[in-house]
Amino acid sequence: MQYKTTQIHLKIDWSEMDLFGHVNNVAYFKYIQAARVNYCESVGINTFDAAIKQSFAVANSTCDFKQPLYYPEAISVSTTIEWIKNSSFKLIHTIYNSKNNLAATASDVIVLFDYATHLKINISERIKANMQQI
Repeated sequence: MQYKTTQIHLKIDWSEMDLFGHVNNVAYFKYIQAARVNYCESVGINTFDAAIKQSFAVANSTCDFKQPLYYPEAISVSTTIEWIKNSSFKLIHTIYNSKNNLAATASDVIVLFDYATHLKINISERIKANMQQI
């Protein structure tokens, strides 16, 4: 099955560099977070309305660093789904530098969650349909 892919473009900030002159590993997780939120919003998962108590929670997040990133590069992060279960799904992210070289691969396991009841919830058919590449 083919799933929807999204892509975001980000500019590396000077403050994200470390003592050794490359982007600190923590910044990669900021890029992954931006891609995760972008993907969820694109398929209809609430990320911004506090009155709606249903959104998502991150169950797991990993990153494999392939090569360093440097200021003042611009990067792109592509995101797609690896699998979908009843209440969770796995996102795969690829981070490319400004020369389109792979800088990192990452993944997130996301659980849909009701923050009012503190329980996981099933992914609706509408959201599943939005995740599928038509």
